[in-house]
Amino acid sequence: MKRTLRIVAVVIGVLVVLILIAPFVIPVNQFRPTIEDKASQALGRKVEIGNLSLSILHGAISAENLSVGDDPKFSKSPFLTAKSLNVGVEMMPLIFSRSLHVTGVSIESPEVILLRNPEGRWNYSSLGGAQARSEQKPAAKASPAEASGPPPDITVNKLELKDGRIIVGSTNSQKRSTYDHVDVTASNFSLTSKFPVTVTADLPSGGKFKLDGAVGPVDQEDAALTPVDAKLNVTALNLAATGFLDSSAGLGGLLDLDANLTSKSGEAETKGTAKLSKALLVAGGSPASVPVTVDYHTKYNLRKSAGILEPSTLKIGNAAAHLNGTYESAGEATAVNIKLESKDMPAKDLEAFLPAIGINLPKGASLQAGTLDANLNLSGPTNRLVTTGNVGLFKGKLAGFDLGSKMSAISALAGVKSGSDLNIEKITSNVRMAPSGLQAENFLAVLPAVGTLAGAGTVDSKNKLDFKMAATLSTANVAGTVASPVTAGAGAMSKSSAGGCKTTTIPFLIGGTTADPKFSPDVGGIAASLMKSQFGCAGGLLGGANPQENPANAINALSGLFKKKKP
Repeated sequence: MKRTLRIVAVVIGVLVVLILIAPFVIPVNQFRPTIEDKASQALGRKVEIGNLSLSILHGAISAENLSVGDDPKFSKSPFLTAKSLNVGVEMMPLIFSRSLHVTGVSIESPEVILLRNPEGRWNYSSLGGAQARSEQKPAAKASPAEASGPPPDITVNKLELKDGRIIVGSTNSQKRSTYDHVDVTASNFSLTSKFPVTVTADLPSGGKFKLDGAVGPVDQEDAALTPVDAKLNVTALNLAATGFLDSSAGLGGLLDLDANLTSKSGEAETKGTAKLSKALLVAGGSPASVPVTVDYHTKYNLRKSAGILEPSTLKIGNAAAHLNGTYESAGEATAVNIKLESKDMPAKDLEAFLPAIGINLPKGASLQAGTLDANLNLSGPTNRLVTTGNVGLFKGKLAGFDLGSKMSAISALAGVKSGSDLNIEKITSNVRMAPSGLQAENFLAVLPAVGTLAGAGTVDSKNKLDFKMAATLSTANVAGTVASPVTAGAGAMSKSSAGGCKTTTIPFLIGGTTADPKFSPDVGGIAASLMKSQFGCAGGLLGGANPQENPANAINALSGLFKKKKP
């Protein structure tokens, strides 16, 4: 028994001595050229590492720093740098035969710079490729067959990048996006077979990114074409911080994404759900208080950097619209050409989203009824997106808004009564929405209690209204507005004063903001309206004379409209 204990003690003592002296007697730095050469040959990039040290307890060789060169077509600076590199090794072969059997690789605090050129090719595309490996032949001392043949069959049980940083940009711009706390874990990593991988990262200005799935084998012509089958999850991606929307114009929004991503033979496909919260799409607007969700399906050609948005569905509450189109991402910003069509969307569900496009309802007012139709085209770079088309609101009700009282500032409209709620038969318009504001053409509103309002105008980046309009009053409202020839001269004419005219057109302006519109007379338009209305009702005021044939009578008739009544 004592003999056995002595033997055990001796063995333990020998192991302790080995652990203590092995780092000093095993010249691990002799492996540095081997590690650099094999890594350079495998990646097709020049790899450099610092002094090596051995940790018996952890079964690893550590390097003070690491540098991986970039594709010279993109940059002369390193593609990857790291503070330290740990290579897990099998200790017994290392101690007794001084042979290096790698079990794992861990890179601490790496910084990776990803660049894309104007043609859409990435600087990581040549990683591990045959051409890149051929160019590394002198450094790796590889034979021509090794350099141009299949990639080396290197397998690492576990490959890790811990607490890294990825900087993404393009070769023709200084603008970069930074992703911190990047962690990558790959098991059974190999250039020649599929392997499981998990990637997590913090997004710019908050948010999280996670990809979990399988990757490989690495494409030998373009690493960007490597097959992928993974689940993608994005939380609170700030679209302004990433440049997807124009932050200088105050635009923004937070994107959540859950999708399945598959890529094979240069064709990528994603299916999932995207949710946009706090959307702000027009300068001068305010963030929407309701999210937009899109159930989407895309197909993307990685070689052409272009894709197709298959028929997808956009939802705001119970309101739904249909999307389809194309997009390209070869340039600095993704450019889209998307068609949006909707019919019978509940207007009430859309109310909380209107501020995102620069429309704030008047204080105390709310959309209580109606449906919205839209036929729109979204085109251009996403950070300068322009939306054009037509929209229409039908059978609507704007509760808490008395249009008549707002229009009372115009003397000719002082008698119009619309009630405390505004009923809307229809409102239609051609629209153009850009980051700088909204433009409406062929605006037409049919309001049973008032008549018809028509015109055009803009809502600028400060939410200011600038509309030139004309009101064609219904018969009942016209009859109640005439108080004097002066009033009539402003354009309001009853059936009796107009010699048989049943309606009249009154030009006016709308200023202020969408939340507080201001109505005022259109002085410049009044004369034109007078000429048109008076000449059109020739039998009444002009005695049946045609103004072009008898201009003197026409001028006399118009002049009389501005004379005050004698007391």
